[in-house]
Amino acid sequence: MSVAEKLQKKSGRRTAAKQVRLKLVYIDFWSALKLSFFIALTLGIITVVVTALLWIVLNSTGIFVDLDGILGDLFNDPTFSIAKDFSFSKVMTWAAVIGLVNTVMFTVLGAIAAVLYNMMVKITGGILVGFTNA
Repeated sequence: MSVAEKLQKKSGRRTAAKQVRLKLVYIDFWSALKLSFFIALTLGIITVVVTALLWIVLNSTGIFVDLDGILGDLFNDPTFSIAKDFSFSKVMTWAAVIGLVNTVMFTVLGAIAAVLYNMMVKITGGILVGFTNA
């Protein structure tokens, strides 16, 4: 039996849930910047990994070869090759570029949101948040 269980058995009466109301009146700029950067970095890595997995699945099922045949017949060009344009290296390069651009944009937007919130708090007084220990 743990210490917490012993203390719980000793206390025969049930305590009332205590409620606390706090106002969020300031967001630290550097904390918001770091948090938005790490979230954006995680989303960028997820973008690259999902793109790689999707390309592998599409390539292994033969979608690119089938598309080459269909589009070659449609355009009446037997040398048409979509597989050449969507090679693994090109697709992964574009996925990395998009992940990098999204990381930068998301980080900047997180910093702007923190600054805007800190400016708006002066007008609105902040967000009222309630907590309880139930």
